[in-house]
Amino acid sequence: MSKKQHVTLAILLSNLFIAFLGIGLVIPVLPTLMNELHISGSVVGFMVAAFAITQLIVSPIAGKLVDRIGRKVMIVAGLFIFGLSELLFGLGRSVEVLFISRMLGGISAAFIMPAVTAYIADITTMAQRPKALGYMSAAISTGFIIGPGLGGFLAEYGTRIPFYAAGVLGFIAALLSLSFLKEPTRVEDKEEATPSMLGSVKRVFTPLYFIPFILIFVLSFGLAAFESLFSLFVDHKFAFTPTDIAIIITGSGIIGALAQLMLFDWLTKKMGEINVIRYSLILSAVLTFAMTIVSHYFAILFVTFFIFVGFDLIRPAITSYLSKIAGNEQGFVGGMNSMFTSLGNIFGPILGGKLFDIDLNYPYYFATIVLALGVILAMFWRKPKHIEL
Repeated sequence: MSKKQHVTLAILLSNLFIAFLGIGLVIPVLPTLMNELHISGSVVGFMVAAFAITQLIVSPIAGKLVDRIGRKVMIVAGLFIFGLSELLFGLGRSVEVLFISRMLGGISAAFIMPAVTAYIADITTMAQRPKALGYMSAAISTGFIIGPGLGGFLAEYGTRIPFYAAGVLGFIAALLSLSFLKEPTRVEDKEEATPSMLGSVKRVFTPLYFIPFILIFVLSFGLAAFESLFSLFVDHKFAFTPTDIAIIITGSGIIGALAQLMLFDWLTKKMGEINVIRYSLILSAVLTFAMTIVSHYFAILFVTFFIFVGFDLIRPAITSYLSKIAGNEQGFVGGMNSMFTSLGNIFGPILGGKLFDIDLNYPYYFATIVLALGVILAMFWRKPKHIEL
């Protein structure tokens, strides 16, 4: 990469880091907040799903806007909306306000992720892209690394302080993007127009895209079922404190980020994205089930640390694969990626919350089944013969 590419990528990664640092800040205090408002596991599931439902509705539109009006404006708008949503969550004293906040968060995610993915695709070559997207995922994971630890510390001064801090960080990220990012130069393919909304839906079911999009759903379902209820799971089952939760999530983020930075580029060159996805799905399924049978603190640490290795390798591998086959449809693919992510984020927390109220282990049993089905589907996946990968 040239010096200009490195600087632009550094700005993108810095802003992603800040945004996801803000998201990570709130994780350790969620059980305390839920207890304060007397909210059940089902309501937590629906609250997380409200974020995802909004993201689902907005993502296809956002994907088209990324291609039409530009990457930068969507990133900046998304980050401003994120900051507003976090401040509103901190100010909220009723379930209704919290739901509105989560819906604004869904809009911000639908704006940011396809825009950043498309931006990176614009400024990198095919050979550079896997490493750049690996860095992108590492920036997200690193935000989660520092976020929970910082959130646990800030929670000592008040349950709402982490949400205010997240909001401020979102606004800072937006201002950084507005000031330093420039709209990338895109090579337009005049022979192929951007598909209509109906055309976009039809293209999802083509052999080129169908399996990777379904696997995005499987990944998101498993990860959402695991993450959205993890704090409540260890709080109810093991009486973990916000500090305990912060330590585990921070450690998991460190391991996941190291795996992305040190292993992802090497693994994709060695075995290709499809095989990385297959083996990572197997690892994730096994460790999700293991979460239901471990009982000692260090066993929980071990399982949680390494389950994130699987999860954190799958997403950049699928994103890298899709960016290579997308051609001039980077915004479309980014929007569909975000849409299928949100579908998983809807059903994972809703079903997980319902099952959690029946038995603490049930969400993880069900997530294991879904991930196992993803493994079976991935075994039938073959790369397209007419595209150089």
